[in-house]
Amino acid sequence: MYNDENREFDPVGGDLPPQPQQDRTDLPEEEPDEIVSWYTPRQEEPEEVVNYFVQQRPMPRNVWKQAAKTQRKRRRLWTWLGIGGIALVVVVIVVAVLLSSTASSAPNLPGSDDGDSASSMVDIFRKKETTIPRISGEEGVKLSCQDPSGQELTIQQVYAKVNPSVVAVVAEQSDGSAAVGTGVIMTESGYIITNAHVISGGKSCWVALDTGVTYDARLVGYDEDEDLAVLRAIADNPLPAAEFGNSDLLTVGDPVYAIGNPLGVELRGTLTNGIVSAINREVEMQGRTMTMIQTNAALNNGNSGGPLINSYGQVIGINTMKMSNSSLSEEEATVEGLGFALPISSVSFVVNDLIAHGEFLGTPTIGITVRTIEKSGGGTQVEVYTVDDALGAAEAGVQPGDIILEADGQPVSVTSDLLTVRRSHSVGDTIRLTIQRDGQSLTVDVVLYASK
Repeated sequence: MYNDENREFDPVGGDLPPQPQQDRTDLPEEEPDEIVSWYTPRQEEPEEVVNYFVQQRPMPRNVWKQAAKTQRKRRRLWTWLGIGGIALVVVVIVVAVLLSSTASSAPNLPGSDDGDSASSMVDIFRKKETTIPRISGEEGVKLSCQDPSGQELTIQQVYAKVNPSVVAVVAEQSDGSAAVGTGVIMTESGYIITNAHVISGGKSCWVALDTGVTYDARLVGYDEDEDLAVLRAIADNPLPAAEFGNSDLLTVGDPVYAIGNPLGVELRGTLTNGIVSAINREVEMQGRTMTMIQTNAALNNGNSGGPLINSYGQVIGINTMKMSNSSLSEEEATVEGLGFALPISSVSFVVNDLIAHGEFLGTPTIGITVRTIEKSGGGTQVEVYTVDDALGAAEAGVQPGDIILEADGQPVSVTSDLLTVRRSHSVGDTIRLTIQRDGQSLTVDVVLYASK
């Protein structure tokens, strides 16, 4: 875990309970499964670092198998409601019993007697073997991000638009426990985006819509380092897909919303709101730096993989982690309102790689650096600043000082225009650039190499 002055980064998960101080001699020699660890300096000895561990209590065995069975039974029961009369009454009673059974089999919320809670709160970079059955992605299926249009929506309208596209993701583990997170439906054909740490170690997976209908899910692809995974629900009918927006357009102070399943199924479909606290926030965890959207929208255990949404009802981020307080001192302020999401525009090529190849091949790069400059007649244009000799642009003959007019036929006037087109491609694709050099217009085809 990343520590900074007694603060830790968790994947979107519940706050870790304070733990009593203990000497190194009291620590186990080996970390058992599902342990969250962090480091904090002693107050009286600032130079000494002590390692603390929190053992997550495992969920009761077969909890989610039971939940899945009751959910599937409930789905079938709804088809009987047309019988009428006494049969209708019987069905209503049965549904009530099943709902009660589901609630009782779900993990208890914090503060309950046993303290168990549905959890995907684990090290987001853990590499635990995942054996969820795989399925190949379909050719031509790609994530695309659109600029907002129309009027901004009310909070109620945002929820009504996006909530049907939000699913609970349940990854059943080999030991009978389960990791519970959130996902967002990308296409009507059932492609779902979530975090890789949600499904880490899973042997099977199923998802539940806001209506309670459940579907088995297959794993299309995932990448632990990018903390993204794509699932596909096995459904015969079209599913309600979300609309994805351009996260590059976000500014600090913009209103945002999160929908997810904090603390598991008991609070599923929870809406929270806040603002964009920072953009392009570089967050370091275990030697890796991730560029994130920072928000003060409340994120908790189970929100992992769920959507961060703009005021137009577009998904502009995937909620991934929060900062919580690991201090043992009651005198120190509690850390609140620090959540982080992967910007959807920046990771769209990761999602597209997972669909096309089942893995992330690396960030596609043109092999140039560019800058936006003023045009003599007004307006702006994009100039090539440097060219990497070992990558595609150099092979295609691009030179420093060239002006990029178009990319794949789309006008380019600022650097973000070029980035938007590049993000629609994967490694190995070709991007067509129209450039201006010495007053002449040229068209070149550039192969995108991996910068991973």
